[in-house]
Amino acid sequence: MTAAAAIVEAEVSSVWTDTDTWFSEVSVALQTRRLAPYLGSGLAALSEGVAIPTSYEALAEFFAKNVSLPRRARGNAWASAQYVESRQHRSTVTKLMRMAFAPEPSPLAFHSHLANLELPLIVDTWYDGALRKAYQSHPGWIEIQGINRAQIGETGWFRAYDPEGNGVPIGLADAAKTLIYKPHGCAMPVGNFLIADSDYVEVLTEIDIQTPIPQAVRTRRTDLGFLFLGCRFHDQLLRTFARQIVKRSRGPHYAVFDHGPLTRMEQRFVHELDLRAIALPLAAALERLTHTSV
Repeated sequence: MTAAAAIVEAEVSSVWTDTDTWFSEVSVALQTRRLAPYLGSGLAALSEGVAIPTSYEALAEFFAKNVSLPRRARGNAWASAQYVESRQHRSTVTKLMRMAFAPEPSPLAFHSHLANLELPLIVDTWYDGALRKAYQSHPGWIEIQGINRAQIGETGWFRAYDPEGNGVPIGLADAAKTLIYKPHGCAMPVGNFLIADSDYVEVLTEIDIQTPIPQAVRTRRTDLGFLFLGCRFHDQLLRTFARQIVKRSRGPHYAVFDHGPLTRMEQRFVHELDLRAIALPLAAALERLTHTSV
């Protein structure tokens, strides 16, 4: 066990020390399509040869390298984007986000494994398109992306896309074999981004009544648990989105943590969702999940 993993294990009282049982349970739940992966930026950090931001901290650094920011905005991706929008217009924020995520990372073996499982729902919270690329040879899926307040129209807080990247009616998601949900948007196919503080003001105002979450997601999660991989919940915004997406789902929920130490609020989040967590490097966990058969 790595030092970081040991810290996490010490701080998360609900961590499972019996990893064999954990992997057995998770593998069965994935194979029987009773689990929805909830993917964070940590998966992007495992991609080789492509330089994109792999955390909100790295995204804040990207903004700082490309725009002169005041001290109060530095180190915070949401505040950085808000400052750019207020001084240079929303189009500049979109341009910078497209620049940041223009490189297209290849799918991990785990992404391809998920595509082969034909799961009913996958939540992918980072802005890259690696998961979409993994699904290109698998028909019957629809992707729903969150959009910012400037884009809101008849579709509400989200837009749907088919495998070719064409915009399609949101209702098609109901019949999709797999629904990929990108709550914060994605660089592919057109570049929808929730990133500035102002993007989230109205979303967070309504999220308790679930309107920013697509009905198809709310319907599918009912009979599912969630599997958190590569996620960090050190910010209230990230915890709020996760809490509301998981809301009214059957469970149980699982998680892999390898980024210790957890903050006090992350520890509370783990207990609140009753996460069945293990402390293990993400790469090792994905490798084992990809090759575990039931």
